[in-house]
Amino acid sequence: MIDFDNFEEYDDPLLYDQENGQHKSEIPFLLKWAAKQKGLIIDLACGAGRATIPLAEKGFELVGVDVHKGMLNEARRKSTSLPIEWVEQDCTSLNLPLKSNLVYCVGHSFQHFLTNEAQNQLLASVNRHLHSGGVFIFDTRFPNQEELLQPCTEEYWRTYVDRETSFPVDVYTVSEYDALKQIQHYITIRKYKNNVGAIIKEKRSNIRLRYTFPREMERLLTAHGFEIIDVYKDWNETVITNDSSEMVYVCKKKRTSSEQISLVGLDQIGYDRKNV
Repeated sequence: MIDFDNFEEYDDPLLYDQENGQHKSEIPFLLKWAAKQKGLIIDLACGAGRATIPLAEKGFELVGVDVHKGMLNEARRKSTSLPIEWVEQDCTSLNLPLKSNLVYCVGHSFQHFLTNEAQNQLLASVNRHLHSGGVFIFDTRFPNQEELLQPCTEEYWRTYVDRETSFPVDVYTVSEYDALKQIQHYITIRKYKNNVGAIIKEKRSNIRLRYTFPREMERLLTAHGFEIIDVYKDWNETVITNDSSEMVYVCKKKRTSSEQISLVGLDQIGYDRKNV
């Protein structure tokens, strides 16, 4: 089951959209794969629809699934005329009355499944909702040395302009890595400024993210009935290297033994008929 105490970063959907809505690097990649598949597409941990809405705007029919009611409400508000069904469910116990040829989970959402049990349940849910040969696409941060061994002191991250005030907001982070659990504990600190650059407000939020190593991921996916088609370091399909900052996985649901036997039988029938 997903950890419901790990959602502080998402309790303000408008703020989340303001800080992250412009990140669309995966959209061309997802559109390419969507064009190869037929039928409904499932977006897991869809949030406020950052990656769901652009695909629907291109004419694809989607189901967006998330456990956070506030994020889904914002997604619905932004997409009233689009072919999207928004569903409030825990992705570790997904129960949709359908199967798809394409399921994706982006925005590093895989890192929110903090335990072995949660990862197992997520992948089992995905497998159940994919047709045989269907594709599962997801991304997660690469556990390189720089990513894991960040200092436990307040570090500047970035600055953005607040939509309401038009004044800058400086963002800092404090992180601490738990090597035994492979979980990074982050504190995000937002310092809001006025028109003369003085800090007038500070807001803090906490989040925990699980890091999974490549060989560990390979074994995990294989155990849950997936074949890894490709692993990239970014959405531009760059080959993964030791200095990567993220991992993008493209996986295919393996056919079951009975399906393989059936296909072999059909192939044999076709062969025999051709040779009669």
